[in-house]
Amino acid sequence: MSKIIHVLLTGGVGSRLWPLSRKSRPKQYIDLFGGYSLFELSVKRNSAFTDKLNVVGNIHNQDLSVAALKKLGKIGYSSIVEATPRNTAPAITFAALEAKPDDILLVTPADHIIKEGESYESAIKKAIRLAEDGQIVCFGIRPEKPETGYGYIEHDDEDVVAFREKPDLDTAMSFLKKGNFLWNSGMFCFKAGVFLEELKKFEPEVYAKSMEAWFQNKNGLMDLETSLKIPSISVDYAVMERSEKIKVVKSDFEWSDMGSFDAIYDYLKAQGHPVDENGNMVIGSENYTAFVGLQDSILVCTSDANLVLSREQSQDVKKVYSELESSNSILV
Repeated sequence: MSKIIHVLLTGGVGSRLWPLSRKSRPKQYIDLFGGYSLFELSVKRNSAFTDKLNVVGNIHNQDLSVAALKKLGKIGYSSIVEATPRNTAPAITFAALEAKPDDILLVTPADHIIKEGESYESAIKKAIRLAEDGQIVCFGIRPEKPETGYGYIEHDDEDVVAFREKPDLDTAMSFLKKGNFLWNSGMFCFKAGVFLEELKKFEPEVYAKSMEAWFQNKNGLMDLETSLKIPSISVDYAVMERSEKIKVVKSDFEWSDMGSFDAIYDYLKAQGHPVDENGNMVIGSENYTAFVGLQDSILVCTSDANLVLSREQSQDVKKVYSELESSNSILV
């Protein structure tokens, strides 16, 4: 009998959330969301719709995942531990190979925040029905503003017309004006066998090398030597943008990839986090802080680094992270 499996992708550093997010504790493991991490919230949110959990991570975050699952009292899950990052297509391929061909995989990143409720439940159930019919389903979020930090899906009802890269502001505004563009959530739903067939068709080397690596795994721990032979490619480029089986579920649930301090600001403000009369916020410190001559600014404090930024420049934090990384700083 086929199962519905929640495939939780836990890779990524969250460089746009430095200094909160580090290699040693990426954003998906930070307890900043009502006493839970984004990882924990994703496990809790999707357990009602799935029969099994499969956590796909890497050797650097495996201990963090285990600790989070222990906190939730979660047992009976599977773990796939990548020896080296090869992007989302191989990660999902390993999960598909671990499953039976007719099993339905609900693939979600571990670093998004979603409001549970009727809208989310409806979208998940609709995606599962489409997946049962052999479709590969992505979830498109109704855009609330001309966001430049997200990819977009151009659609005609359930049919995907095109996937669009992160746009500049003018392009994003034109997308909203046209009305048939959705934010690409990075969530997917499909039968394991259907995904593998499409991957084999479009990226036979990724398919073959991933399978070779999979058969060398030891209790879910991937072999480094064979993993390094797998081309690094995202699932969007490998399958989603090329398959004729793609459908999109237009979704109305509240969603954010929590990929920037602008998104963190909105979330914390909605939860009652203090903001001064000029829209300035402090994250990570209880010390008295005064903002003089600043508006819509964020001060982020950690034990070894501070960050001051304008909300509108929140996407540029990645540049700071990249500079620190290139200089081999211990702060990453």
